[in-house]
Amino acid sequence: MLYQSKRRKLTLKPMLVKTTEQAWLESFIEYLSGECHLAENTVAAYHRDMKHFWEWRGNRIISHLTIRDLSDYVGWLYYRHLSPASLARHIVTLRLFYRYLQVEGIMQSNPAELLGSTKLWNRVPQVLSPKQVDRLLTSPVPTDPFWRRDRALLEVLYATGCRASELANLTLHDMHMEEKYCLCTGKGDKQRIVHLGDKAIDAFQAWMDIERKVIVTNYGETDYAFVSYRGKQFRRERIWELLKKYAVRVGAPTNISPHSLRHSFATHLLMAGADLRQVQEMLGHSSIATTQIYTHVDMSRLKKVHEKFHPRG
Repeated sequence: MLYQSKRRKLTLKPMLVKTTEQAWLESFIEYLSGECHLAENTVAAYHRDMKHFWEWRGNRIISHLTIRDLSDYVGWLYYRHLSPASLARHIVTLRLFYRYLQVEGIMQSNPAELLGSTKLWNRVPQVLSPKQVDRLLTSPVPTDPFWRRDRALLEVLYATGCRASELANLTLHDMHMEEKYCLCTGKGDKQRIVHLGDKAIDAFQAWMDIERKVIVTNYGETDYAFVSYRGKQFRRERIWELLKKYAVRVGAPTNISPHSLRHSFATHLLMAGADLRQVQEMLGHSSIATTQIYTHVDMSRLKKVHEKFHPRG
């Protein structure tokens, strides 16, 4: 009888651990959304990261994991061929999770703090030349379905430096054509005003007057600035797909993404002489350190400044 009792405890313990740790994960996600007030997309990204951690963890007990174990996890992520940006974010997510467990009194130490992050910000961002951007933005042609929408989408993406998620969430109330600006809602629901150039305004107006008008007539009015052919909100994944399609058409790099246009937006502004603080404001960066990743891509301008103003230039 004593043997049966001990055996029952041994079989129940893993189930209890799994249930408890799953509750930790769920409360952590609620904490990010409710207490930290992070944007929905950011919370979703952290949740996806934690799913990878859960997959790697298997039956391991979280409170027993060491820095060596967590280093193995990072290695496991590396061999999944994640981009440096995704790998760095996974590490940040893990640190936040362990920090949350500390705050809740579940753990006394945070081994994830000892994990080294990749030198993310030392990478040169994917930047298109102005000529490449011109070819890309004019690549939608009348033979393409809803080519006016696609051209307007690309023009606004480059004109504003918006993230794909920000573009997908733009509404008609955000678009101020006469004043030549739009209101973007970024991470943490922070809003910023971004200027719209004439080409972006003309492309958006053409989309509004012709194709969008037909779509809302057939499927009903909506407040979203960009909609699918069925009148639904444009998904950010669809923005990626369209960009890839037109990139292939004009021979742009195969690893191009909506963020490539954001990088190009910032870089071209700095090349033209824009102040770093101004670019920071237009991108919606909370820290200028993030904006500084763009400063090294225009070494020719910095060389000219040095030659002109330095006493021994």
